[in-house]
Amino acid sequence: MGQGGEPRRPQPRDGELGAAVARAQEGDETAFAVAYRIVQPGLLGYLRGLVGEDAEDVASDAWLEIARDLGRFRGDGAGFRGWTATIARHRALDHLRRQRVRPRAAQLEQDALELPGRHSTHDQALESLSTERALELVRGLPRDQAEAVLLRVVVGLDGPAAARVLGKRPGAVRTAAYRGLRRLARQLGTHGPAGGKAGGVTDGDPPTLGESR
Repeated sequence: MGQGGEPRRPQPRDGELGAAVARAQEGDETAFAVAYRIVQPGLLGYLRGLVGEDAEDVASDAWLEIARDLGRFRGDGAGFRGWTATIARHRALDHLRRQRVRPRAAQLEQDALELPGRHSTHDQALESLSTERALELVRGLPRDQAEAVLLRVVVGLDGPAAARVLGKRPGAVRTAAYRGLRRLARQLGTHGPAGGKAGGVTDGDPPTLGESR
């Protein structure tokens, strides 16, 4: 992995997903259920990072829209992941606006980049991101880093697809994901409490996904 790069998580079921979506578009309800089972875990993890305990309600709203507009989708399995993530993000932002929590663009941070040890900090973070505690740590990241990590690691999108969901340049998303994973690795390595100030987080940091302002 080069400086400023980011890990890629292969999605071995994208072929199966693409075939299921194609059949679902022809009216096969069983195929739609297959697509749902493949996509839902990552989508729900992404939404938990955005809206916390309200993730399942927001996911339900998103799937209603996905089912309604399925005939308009054009693409393969990987494209379907990105399309559903975009819909879910819009529903999550609507939810946050209703709660008067308006996400703001956060500046990329310069701190928390130097970590001790020779092992891959990214791999350590990736191995831990399936836990509820790790999702709480993600919610404590600056918003641009949190969303980049969630889309890349939890949903499984590649860099360009994640950039399309966020409406940003791929380079900015790569940098945000890289810095977010480095920060997570430091927090996980020091065993700081979820949502705390481990890993060099200071009171002057940008707003995070978990904050209500």
